[in-house]
Amino acid sequence: MSESRENSFALPPTRKEAVLRQLRGEIISGRLKPGAVIKDAEIAARLGVSITPVREAIAQLAAEGLIDISPNRTRQVTQVTQKSALELVDVMMVLACAGFEWGVDNLTEHHLATLRRKLDEFAEHLRRGDATAAGAAGADFSTVVIMASGNRELQTHVDLVVTRTLRLLALTPESEVWNVWLNGYRETLELLERGDRSGAVERYRRIYRDYRTLLETLLFRDEA
Repeated sequence: MSESRENSFALPPTRKEAVLRQLRGEIISGRLKPGAVIKDAEIAARLGVSITPVREAIAQLAAEGLIDISPNRTRQVTQVTQKSALELVDVMMVLACAGFEWGVDNLTEHHLATLRRKLDEFAEHLRRGDATAAGAAGADFSTVVIMASGNRELQTHVDLVVTRTLRLLALTPESEVWNVWLNGYRETLELLERGDRSGAVERYRRIYRDYRTLLETLLFRDEA
């Protein structure tokens, strides 16, 4: 592999999947910023693959809402506006909270132990300043409960929205934003461990309400 290629870029399991993971990660982390033009040839050269898997990955990212394709075929990282961001959080709240409510009664001691581990990972990644890993661990926390509902179709839709929600988190590195999630997850788990499942559902729901409020004041403070 040439020195110009990304050192951390791995090809398995398929070239399309590898390119997809790389570009998705760059968009979520903010390395590829909103409005950045995506050029097939440049990405292919940088990652050391042919044009075909790059185009396939871009098509998938467009379906996920992370890349916009204009009528003239120009591809850009989707812009984040106040309206789109708040609508995204609203949709995420509906989906995730429904899954959480449906799954909470099926939680076992094993599930609770997994939630504790994910919470610890989330806190540790935040301590290290790794927002991408923290976001993934936080998403896993919710996934444990949603998957306990047994509704895999719901989880599929949640996964699509989670990717874009993680990008919003990358755009808001302020500590108070992350504290909304950290404190919310911690208090939700404490309620679950005490057997207060209805209280846990309400506390989980409040995470999204609090995050939405902060998003308005932090990410878009300069918008008219």
